[in-house]
Amino acid sequence: FVGNSTYLDDHGPPPQKVLPFPSQVVYNRVGKCGSRTVVLLLRILSEKHGFNLVTSDIHNKTRLTKNEQMELIKNISTAEQPYLFTRHVHFLNFSRFGGDQPVYINIIRDPVNRFLSNYFFRRFGDWRGEQNHMIRTPSMRQEERYLDINVCILENYPECSNPRLFYIIPYFCGQHPRCREPGEWALERAKLNVNENFLLVGILEELEDVLLLLERFLPHYFKDVLSIYKNPEHRKLGNLTVTVKKTVPSPEAIQILYQRMRYEYEFYYYVKEQFHLLKRKFGLKSHVRKPRPRPEFFIPSPLETEEPIDDEEEDDEKWLEDIYKR
Repeated sequence: FVGNSTYLDDHGPPPQKVLPFPSQVVYNRVGKCGSRTVVLLLRILSEKHGFNLVTSDIHNKTRLTKNEQMELIKNISTAEQPYLFTRHVHFLNFSRFGGDQPVYINIIRDPVNRFLSNYFFRRFGDWRGEQNHMIRTPSMRQEERYLDINVCILENYPECSNPRLFYIIPYFCGQHPRCREPGEWALERAKLNVNENFLLVGILEELEDVLLLLERFLPHYFKDVLSIYKNPEHRKLGNLTVTVKKTVPSPEAIQILYQRMRYEYEFYYYVKEQFHLLKRKFGLKSHVRKPRPRPEFFIPSPLETEEPIDDEEEDDEKWLEDIYKR
């Protein structure tokens, strides 16, 4: 004790680490919405900027029991700050269990494109290894693996109907059982959480602008993210996460998907509108184009994701196009 008091007399209290604000960030990443690309970037950024990147090996458990929620929240809350925690998990309400509510970020994309990307990824993997799908879905029978997407949709297979198609909204609605039921209640609760708990929900089709805004809002996590993203070496890595063997469903099948996913689309358009308002506020321009008609009146060519907002001198590596067609 004597030595300690002498130290305090001579030097004052030991200096405390000054934490940036916010120092607790959760990226509860939506599947097949560019999250592997963003996590690649976060690995580089965490080393560069010295924040604690906390990832999870659990990829297929998004809904948790009350005890599992408490346990996960406790584990996240005790991580060394500043931290960024990322996992495929539906929104967790930290304050409900007495924890500090972290800042949330996320990215979503056109719901039909997301569904198609997942459908083929589960069957055939990506360019990181033609056989990795066998490891990912080893119990999938051959007839299921090669099930025609049109048959799946038109004949109402479980994988291509609700509630499986009600996928994006629960990530924002949360852990309540009603968050899994396609309907107005879950939709409205998801919108409310976006407004109250998410610093930013970006649109994958405009990923460069998402990264720009993340850099502006969370510089201690995302400073220089765009230059890393545009670096040719990183681009090579990104091309490995492109899903293979995609085929395009018929217009009739697409129209049925749109009808089944109407709540997902209402949420997607809401988030997109908020994102564009934010971009305008910070002086980022969107391409001037006619707004897309709502799905009921429009049969698009799927996988024809809106072009990203990029520079005139964008090179011809087709990097962004590939990223968006994952």
